[in-house]
Amino acid sequence: MRRVLVSIAFLFLALLIVGAALVFLNQEQATLTAEEGYGSKPQLPEPNPTLIPTVNVAEAIGWAPGEKPTAAEGFTVGAFADDLDHPRWLHVLPNGDVLVAESNKPPKEDTGFSLRGFAMGLFMGRAGAEVPSANRITLLRDADGDGVAEIRSSFLEDLNSPFGMTLSNGVLYVANTDAVMAFDYKEGEMKIASPGRKIADLPAGPINHHWTKDVIANPEGTKLYATVGSNSNVAENGIEAETNRAAVLEIDLASKDVRLFASGLRNPNGLSWQPQSGALWVAVNERDEIGSDLVPDYMTSVKDGGFYGWPYSYYGSHVDARVNPQRPDLVAKAIVPDYALGAHTASLGLTFYTGELFGSKYQNGAFVGQHGSWNRRPRSGYKVIFVPFSDGLPSGPPEDILTGFISGDDRARGRPVGVSVDRRGALLVADDVGNTIWRVTPGN
Repeated sequence: MRRVLVSIAFLFLALLIVGAALVFLNQEQATLTAEEGYGSKPQLPEPNPTLIPTVNVAEAIGWAPGEKPTAAEGFTVGAFADDLDHPRWLHVLPNGDVLVAESNKPPKEDTGFSLRGFAMGLFMGRAGAEVPSANRITLLRDADGDGVAEIRSSFLEDLNSPFGMTLSNGVLYVANTDAVMAFDYKEGEMKIASPGRKIADLPAGPINHHWTKDVIANPEGTKLYATVGSNSNVAENGIEAETNRAAVLEIDLASKDVRLFASGLRNPNGLSWQPQSGALWVAVNERDEIGSDLVPDYMTSVKDGGFYGWPYSYYGSHVDARVNPQRPDLVAKAIVPDYALGAHTASLGLTFYTGELFGSKYQNGAFVGQHGSWNRRPRSGYKVIFVPFSDGLPSGPPEDILTGFISGDDRARGRPVGVSVDRRGALLVADDVGNTIWRVTPGN
C-alpha cells in the first residue's frame, strides 16, 4: 500500500512539473493593447487557442503598513475599514451604514479528480482566491463622519458564501450561493439574529463553477433579479449543467415564481439600475482560453428575453468553434453588448453614480471594479475605472480612478471587487486581497 501511495505521489509531482513546464513554454501574448479591448466597438482579432492555456497569475501579497492604491489626479484614497476577511461585495444602507459580504466560494463537492482542477486550485491559491469563506456580512459605521468606520459589527452570520445584497421595503435580501434569503431589517440595528426565510433557490452544486450570485430589487419592490454564472468556461461540462445559468433570473416576490429573464451571459455580476434610462445593467466576465486578446469582458443593459451569445458565440455572431453542437438559431439573435471592458479584466463591480460630491462630470456614469486577469499576458484589470454616460448610454473612453494594485515586483497588493457609493457621495471599493474597503473622495 505504501508503495502505491508513493507511486501516486510521484505521478502527481511529475504531472505538476510537466504542466508547469508547458505553461512556461507557452509564450502566447496579447497583440493588442488592453485599451483596444474597451468601448462600444472593441477590436476582436482571430482566436488564438493554445494547447496549454495562458497562465499569468499575480501572486497575492497584500498591502504593507502605510501602503495604499493610487488615486487619479484630483482624488484621494484612504482606508474606510481594514483587517477584514476577504471582503467581496458592498451595500450602503439608507442611514449610511455599510454592509460588507466577507465571503469566498463554498467547499467543492467531490466530483472526482481532474488535473485541470488540481492545477487551477494551485494557480488560484497563488492569486489569493482559495481562502476559506467567512460566510458573514459585517456592518461598518462611520459615526463621527471622518471617512473611517470606527464601529463594526457582525451583522449576519452562518450564511452560505453570500455575495449580493439589496434592501427593499424594509427587507434585506441576500444572495447566498444556493438561494436568495430574506431578513427583516430595522434601521440602525447592528445585528440580525433571525435565521431569515428562503425566497428562491438558485443553481448551485455539485459543480458550481461560478459561485457568486448578485441580487437587486426593482424600484417598485415587487421583483428581484439575481445573477447566476455558468458552470463551465464554454459548456465543456455539458449544456444540461447550464440550466438557468449564465443568466439573470427574475423572482416575483408575491408568487415566488422564478423565470429566465436574460441568458447567454457567461458570468454576470454587478447588477445596477441606470439612473437616466431606468434600464437594468450588469457586468459580465467572458470566456477564456482563446488568447490574451479574447474575449473582452463587458457591461450591458439587460433586455427581457435577451440572449447574449454564450456559449455559442461572443459579441453577437462571432462563433466559438469549441462548442459542439452549435446553435446557429441562437447565434442569429445574439445581442451585441453595449460596452467592452477589456479582455480578461475580470470586471465584477458595477455601480452608477448619482451623488454630488464628484461633480457633474461623473453624474450617471459607471464605476467598475476590475478584479484583474489570471490568463492574459501582459496583465489587465487590477484597477477601478469610470465610464461616462449620456442619455443612458456610454459616451466616451474609460478613465482610471484607482490603480497601483500591482506592486513594482509584479505581485498583487490588492484586487478590487465590489464598488458602491456611500451616503455622502464617496466611492467605496472592496479589496479582497488587501482585506480593505477603500474610500475615494475629491482632493489631492
